[in-house]
Amino acid sequence: MSQSYSLMIHGGAGALEDMQKEASLSDFEASITAILEQGRQRLDQGEAALDVVEFCVMCLEDDPLYNAGRGSVLNAQGQVEMDAALMSGDDLRAGGVACISQIKNPIALARRVLDHGDHVLLVGDGALDFAKFCGMEQYPQDYFLTALRVQQLQEAQAAGRVTLDHERIKPSQKLGTVGAVAQDLSGNLAAATSTGGLVNKRWGRVGDTPIVGAGVFADNQTCAVSATGYGEQFLRTVFAKTVSDLVQFQQLDAARAAQAGIDYLVAKVQGDGGVIVIDRAGRCGAAQSTSGLIHGWIEHGGPTHCQMG
Repeated sequence: MSQSYSLMIHGGAGALEDMQKEASLSDFEASITAILEQGRQRLDQGEAALDVVEFCVMCLEDDPLYNAGRGSVLNAQGQVEMDAALMSGDDLRAGGVACISQIKNPIALARRVLDHGDHVLLVGDGALDFAKFCGMEQYPQDYFLTALRVQQLQEAQAAGRVTLDHERIKPSQKLGTVGAVAQDLSGNLAAATSTGGLVNKRWGRVGDTPIVGAGVFADNQTCAVSATGYGEQFLRTVFAKTVSDLVQFQQLDAARAAQAGIDYLVAKVQGDGGVIVIDRAGRCGAAQSTSGLIHGWIEHGGPTHCQMG
């Protein structure tokens, strides 16, 4: 039984210097802080880490500030295609969904996949059929669309680019995946990620977010990891598992493992993105190769911190 709990969440990484068109940094700070405090209440009451990371990511999905759920970026056809996954560090159970639309909270559908237990990853129409089987409500495309995301798609197409949602096209804009990692009072770790992907991505594209060991990983013997950035780079480096291996085999703590993981990402594939990590001792760490990483944390039940860089 642990004496305390820890929680981290992130809202993406990228170029955050000129975000007036999207929102002020204070808007992100207020959002991150509020979600962390809600997560704190749940962990303090003894809720499981897996439930808390799902809850926190649902909150991020519901906020159009972030590229997940409502407010997801648009693909080359002007449509929303979302990915999500979560993992339990206690028994390595995991669930993920990819290339889905119409589901308000993709992370909740990923949790149903995990709980059902037969499969780890469902995609496209099959995932939507499973959502219907579970009785989950389907939402119209209009629910997910925001004026900012339409504008971002138009700018990306004019520039002939596939981009992160925080990346510079003309002025800076805000980036990718959201996620959460936690350790509960029982000492169990869990991780969750969710995303709308890349602006102007090709139909059917899947990044690292729903892939165990790439964008998400949790193991009570090592750490819980949620990554954000260009998914192809995180897939090629099996990024989240690499961070876990750094904890296991080099005995690094969360902060050093996060930085070593990002250093490896840059050295191997010149990777752009960031990561949040809670290790088996409940220590929090984060690192990024981009100029900004929207994130916040509560370490060992202590004060709430929020940081944009």
